[in-house]
Amino acid sequence: MDDVLELRPAVAAEAAEISMLLARAWRENYAEFLGGYRTERLIARYCTVERISAEIGATGAGDGWLGWVIARADGELAGAGAGGITTVGSGEVYTLCTSGKHGHLDVGGALMRAVTRQQLERGAEQQWVAVYGENDPMYPFFVSHGFAPEQAAAPAAEEEDGPGLLRLHRTVRDTAGSRT
Repeated sequence: MDDVLELRPAVAAEAAEISMLLARAWRENYAEFLGGYRTERLIARYCTVERISAEIGATGAGDGWLGWVIARADGELAGAGAGGITTVGSGEVYTLCTSGKHGHLDVGGALMRAVTRQQLERGAEQQWVAVYGENDPMYPFFVSHGFAPEQAAAPAAEEEDGPGLLRLHRTVRDTAGSRT
């Protein structure tokens, strides 16, 4: 069977599947980088079925949260992403992860385009994302999609070990309204 990538908004019945994908991606990509304890705390905070269910239910409630976009290939969840508008003209990519199994389909790139399209439709001219410094496993992906560091990484909070957050940004629409 040929792999076909389907992109669409998530539905409530997919919350558990998204939760498992996010938790697995965090463990595979961040446990060694951030440390197991910090990674598990982040998973417990951001990857619960209850949280994702509530976020799916809040889709369309306002520009600050534009909802989960999922990618499916051959019926399997291949990736998920989410974002919103944080200030007038500025979009934020809150999360983006893939299963890795369907890497040949450029799931990450497809999700990035879908999240960006949502934000462009709501007037975004620039887009932001936060990573854990230049050694973050997602840093090369975002740089390859035109993001650049805004400033040096902020230090980690006192109760956290490891790297702080680095803000990346890119222009997604020039002042004449053209998409970039």
